[in-house]
Amino acid sequence: MITKEPRMPSSTSVATATAFKADDYVLYRNPERFWRGEAAHTFVCRVSSAVLFAGGEWRYNLQPMTGGLICEARGDYMRLLPPADVMHDIDTAPLNTGGAAVDMTAAATAWLTQQHATANRRPDLPVQRD
Repeated sequence: MITKEPRMPSSTSVATATAFKADDYVLYRNPERFWRGEAAHTFVCRVSSAVLFAGGEWRYNLQPMTGGLICEARGDYMRLLPPADVMHDIDTAPLNTGGAAVDMTAAATAWLTQQHATANRRPDLPVQRD
């Protein structure tokens, strides 16, 4: 078993068009639970590692945001969650209106507050040591 960064799969299907790497956030659907009609079959996860099998297939170890571990998940059942989608509310917030903060999530407001605090102070000068 080799653990390293995966390469782009050779298949041209939509399901395997994306290679995933450690720290990517993905949406994973458990195929067994899905086909049995069970609830809670889809999870938001962070890719912890990629494993190359002897047949050339990549499998992924996932850490669901709700806790636990999913081992050797197939990429066919995963979709990348792009950072642009996660940060959309910050990128598109109407900051010139009085109710802008009301329309934003708590995370977006906290991030903007942090940026405001660091952007409006003088940078620290490096300390010279003799």
